Amino acid sequence: MKSLKSLIITTSNNALDNNAFKTGVWMETLAAPYYILRDAGEYITIVSPKGGKIPLDQNSKAATAVTKDTERFEQDHQAMYHFSHTLPLNEVKPKEYDLVFVAGGYGAMWDFPANKELKLILEYFIENNKPIALVGHAAAALLPLKNKDGIDFIKGKKLTAFSNSEEAHTGLNESPPFLLESTLSLLGALYSRGQNFKSYVVTDGNIITGQNPASAVDTAKQLLALAHKKYKDAA
Repeated sequence: MKSLKSLIITTSNNALDNNAFKTGVWMETLAAPYYILRDAGEYITIVSPKGGKIPLDQNSKAATAVTKDTERFEQDHQAMYHFSHTLPLNEVKPKEYDLVFVAGGYGAMWDFPANKELKLILEYFIENNKPIALVGHAAAALLPLKNKDGIDFIKGKKLTAFSNSEEAHTGLNESPPFLLESTLSLLGALYSRGQNFKSYVVTDGNIITGQNPASAVDTAKQLLALAHKKYKDAA
């Protein structure tokens, strides 16, 4: 089977409202899918709303957050070049890609829900039955999506995302503009969660969601497996 063209989408936002804390992408949610896909021989393009260098959540570099993938990424000149030179979303042609992984981090809570280009890309993937994975706060990108009938896409969908109890544990639950667990449930998603900060992944059709950064590896592996099955069956 030919190598698949993979899209990894990250936030461009680096600030929490009324808070000096610097946020952005959570490194594990970028590094894990990057290596799962690259080591499988897939082509990768990293993109963000504004393009250019990705802001990094400062806490994702703490000793407790470091993983073999994040260490590898920061020592990888090619990966760091991609990190500093992302393509802006308005230059992405979704028909050229086979699968998409949307990385997490608090920054996504601000610039994902209102981004028209991101909405169009994800709706294109949905309409064309292409696999989509989102981890942690990246599920905020699902909120504005509509199906062909104009109904909220997430209504009735089995999903997970960063939980309310995890938000409370971080002490930042007053900072985001909304809580994902509450908002997804309010809009009719069939939200479920696992233990705090442990891997938990939910699949519903072509949509794969991971609860938190600890779920990034498993989410990426399931995305790759789904994509391989889909495109192998279509060959």
